[in-house]
Amino acid sequence: MSDHLDQHQEVAPAPPVPGAIFEVLEELITEIEEARAVPLSSNVMVNQEDILDRLHQAVEDLPEELRAARWMVRERESYIARTNEKALELVTKARAEADRLVSENYVVQEAVAEANSLVRNAESEGRRIRLEAEDYAERHLSEAETVLGELYRYVTEARAELHKALPPAEPPPISE
Repeated sequence: MSDHLDQHQEVAPAPPVPGAIFEVLEELITEIEEARAVPLSSNVMVNQEDILDRLHQAVEDLPEELRAARWMVRERESYIARTNEKALELVTKARAEADRLVSENYVVQEAVAEANSLVRNAESEGRRIRLEAEDYAERHLSEAETVLGELYRYVTEARAELHKALPPAEPPPISE
């Protein structure tokens, strides 16, 4: 696994988000802006099921990189939890071995030295595993951050384009 962590991978630029997503988002924004207000409240009434269906469809239409980023975050959390469990297990085994050595009437100094060595080794191994997991997650989160930055830029540009003022229409010719 450390071989995998040492490899540097080139990140291809994110493909543009399909226009349909922008259309859905803009439609939802317009629908919410134009929704009927609830009396005596700043809330508005919208069709929750319809909006949720459209949002779920928009999420499904997002680039694969975003779904992969969400998966990587969950995998990172799972990996860190597993490595923490392994480190704790190693420490527990080291302490149990130390207790066994002392209980079998070995020379107390040898048992203490061996136990301390096992604990240090287990803690060192646990630290190493945690650091590798964090490095792995950091690299992939950085890639996800780049993809999300590009997506944000696309959304901002699309919004700016949407809100540009149209030139005034030419007046119709007047017949004399």
